[in-house]
Amino acid sequence: MAAALLRALLLLLAAPCPGQPAWDPVFQPSFIHMSGPRVDSFFHGNSSGVNFSVILSSVDEETGILQLANCSGSTRAGGWNLNVTPGVNISKVTVSLTQNLQLCLPNATDCCATPLCVVETLQVLACRDSVMLAHLLIQAEIYANSSFTGNVSENATVIPNQVFQPLGSCPCDLTAGACDVRCCCDQECTSDLKQLFNGSCFTGVFGGDVNPPFDQLCSSKSTEYTPDWFPFLCVQSSLNNTPFLGYFYHGSTSTPRVPPFKTPLQTSPGKLFTGYKQGDPIMTEDNEYFTIPQQSLAGQCVGNAPVAYLQNFDAKCLSDRASYKEGLPHDVRINTGTGDFIQQNVIYRTIVDTGKFITESESLPTVEVLCQNVTFAEHYTFIWKDKNIERINVTVFLGSLCDGGYQVGKPVRAANINASETFGSLNIWQPAGRGLCTSATYTPVLFGLDSLSGCVLEVGINEDCSFLRGNVTEKLNSLIQATHVGKRDNSNYSDLNDWVEIIRLDPLNSDTNVSTRNLNGICPDIPANLNIRIIFADVGAVQGIPQQEILAVQISYSTVIWQFQCGLICENSVSFLPITASVQFIKVPAQPPVPMTRFQINYTEFDCNRNDVCWPQLFYPLTRFYTGEPYSRSLAKGLALAFLVLLAAIMSNPWFSKIWNSSLI
Repeated sequence: MAAALLRALLLLLAAPCPGQPAWDPVFQPSFIHMSGPRVDSFFHGNSSGVNFSVILSSVDEETGILQLANCSGSTRAGGWNLNVTPGVNISKVTVSLTQNLQLCLPNATDCCATPLCVVETLQVLACRDSVMLAHLLIQAEIYANSSFTGNVSENATVIPNQVFQPLGSCPCDLTAGACDVRCCCDQECTSDLKQLFNGSCFTGVFGGDVNPPFDQLCSSKSTEYTPDWFPFLCVQSSLNNTPFLGYFYHGSTSTPRVPPFKTPLQTSPGKLFTGYKQGDPIMTEDNEYFTIPQQSLAGQCVGNAPVAYLQNFDAKCLSDRASYKEGLPHDVRINTGTGDFIQQNVIYRTIVDTGKFITESESLPTVEVLCQNVTFAEHYTFIWKDKNIERINVTVFLGSLCDGGYQVGKPVRAANINASETFGSLNIWQPAGRGLCTSATYTPVLFGLDSLSGCVLEVGINEDCSFLRGNVTEKLNSLIQATHVGKRDNSNYSDLNDWVEIIRLDPLNSDTNVSTRNLNGICPDIPANLNIRIIFADVGAVQGIPQQEILAVQISYSTVIWQFQCGLICENSVSFLPITASVQFIKVPAQPPVPMTRFQINYTEFDCNRNDVCWPQLFYPLTRFYTGEPYSRSLAKGLALAFLVLLAAIMSNPWFSKIWNSSLI
């Protein structure tokens, strides 16, 4: 009550006097309740010639009135400092406490004897020529710091043995130095406070009953149905010998490996699990979920998605080449549903054509040639019966992902070297609907795949031949929006040596006689066919994978004679002119082939490429080049065959029969 009256009095003193102009110098705020060692206020007005001072004010014990101060103070008062940062019309006033706020240790000084360390009233005065212009009132109530920074005592706290004595006698005592409601064992609770909640105290171990009587105790009444023979077999013992103390943890700790998913399994003697039902997550030997990357409802891929029992799914997830991680671990044993564990049966297969697993981007890497063995797909098959899993078959599809030479099925890179926009395209048509050129779309030329595409152009009977040639040539040239083609899949746009120039053979000009040219419905030398020839070769291998490189690109045109086709009436009708684009990949050897020797030319019967019987490859199964079966098995079969041949040769000799007959006599 007294503290409330004091604060009301301070607010009255801090308020501006009646009739005081609003532009007079004033502190903002003019009253501060201080709970920390530092506080700031602002003096509004001209601070030129103004003296600031801080004074410790006292309250008259009889009247309770705060004594007014005069302008005779200084910038220090007791343990307080005053610091003023002058400004043009606003000055910052800072009041700070220099006293130590740590609680006192035994036989220590310069510290706080009680938790409420400082309770004082301050006045900050702004005076000019001994005339007070404004004043600031500060009520300081500062508690001691709870953190300990003093010297640590060498007297260690003795923790009792948790097996024989409970470590905490009152677990509900959660607040130090204060009474916890409903905690009747709290020593800070007085008898008056306990009367407020005496009928609703916490029960059990949390309420302080850390040593409850056990069921086997003769004096225990906790058992609802007590058998007749209980008095003969009960235990007569003190509570200090309770079996509950044996459940306390001994204190040794270890850092467990926290799995991403972990659920408790059913615990029954001998078995850890009683079987799966549809929708249950499949568990592993480490009591974790068996996870496989799957697609969520939002379409995103979740890396650690649990696999549900008897629920099929087919997930396709895209991952960046830079953030690729090795495939799923296959050494994890799976819980069958009865507490037993089975190993995954893994079969590895190799993928040669990786085009359907890779998506292209416009920004291809420009690093050096590098190949990486990656996992493209994994197929899991669970063999189940009733509530149990009997076998797991996994098929892993592996392949090599290379940055460097072209791979079959990858788009051919093109560029406009002399243009500001260097990105180019090398396309063919992809007709749609009626196959007209006006509605046809483009598709890129794929490396190593010969292709033929085309569209149909509508032509009238009175079509000008020169205009028709230009129109057809323009549509064919729209497929080739490039001047160069990349030698490799990672050709650098800034390096001209990584590109080959496209050789263009322009269509020949028509030199047909005038009489043929003037005929309606007939136009010679129409460049209706575009021929794209790409020459490539194997220029090396990286980690056993051939690296293919484009050596040259040629574009030529084939001309036709167009003639208008019509029925009975040719007026006001159109005819169709098919135009085509063909792509041909020509592979040449990186080096000239070795010429045939005179023996190979004359004795063709020893040439395995020209005859069905190849004598030089008689012992091919015994060489390292034969991969149909393991080398050790083929070698054993070869030795067994040689032994049989040798045995037949020996038995067919005449002297063997003589020795055999003499041995029988």
